Amino acid sequence: MRAYVTLTRRELGSFFYSWIAYVVVAGAVFLMGESFVGLMKSLQGEATLMPLREIFVRSEYLWLILLFSAPVITMRLFAMEKYSGTFETLMTTPVSDLAVVLAKFSAALILYCIMWLPLLGFVLVLRYLTQDTSFLDAGTLAGTFLGVFLLGALYMSIGCFASSLTRSQIVAAMTTFALGLGLFLLSFLAEPFAPHPGWGAATLNYISLRAHMQDFSQGVVDTRSLVFYLTASGFFLFLTHRVVQSRRWR
Repeated sequence: MRAYVTLTRRELGSFFYSWIAYVVVAGAVFLMGESFVGLMKSLQGEATLMPLREIFVRSEYLWLILLFSAPVITMRLFAMEKYSGTFETLMTTPVSDLAVVLAKFSAALILYCIMWLPLLGFVLVLRYLTQDTSFLDAGTLAGTFLGVFLLGALYMSIGCFASSLTRSQIVAAMTTFALGLGLFLLSFLAEPFAPHPGWGAATLNYISLRAHMQDFSQGVVDTRSLVFYLTASGFFLFLTHRVVQSRRWR
């Protein structure tokens, strides 16, 4: 446990010693601000039946932040270690492969959560401007941030897997983006097939990220969504662990 905590602190510190943390947070804050300014301009004081929180989840900004932040955060986790030659040194220390994988994943996920903290400020500002008490409803806020957290866990695990496959940070970032974009685009396939019965439509609806986030933004926490995110994240972490272990076979 002590080795895991030490490695997590090391990885998290490396983000802030470089430009990555600052660029990711600044980019996320810019897109959040742009989304809420655009939202206010589009409404122009008009009433809407849909909560602003849910409108934000349905907008493209949430997904832009997710799709572009995940590759930048995770691209160096393993690829940089392999490129610089420190990976073998790390692997010869008395820590397990699983601890290394979980520490790198945890550090990436913590930075991802820090990136979203300014969203609370936007919520308070909109609460003040709109006098909409639903903004501070504990259930819906918790559901929304839980959905954002689970999305991050999934995409950080994908990034860990992509970074473990290569020595190039650029290749790792492109692989993470491609896998993340492909998973996101499956959500659009689910919408036309949603009214139709059958296992195909049910499967697409089960893996639809947009559908899950809409439920979370309404304060609905479905156990099927939790199982999907935890299982998918665990699957990619398992693949990462196997890739890291494969060095023993060579």
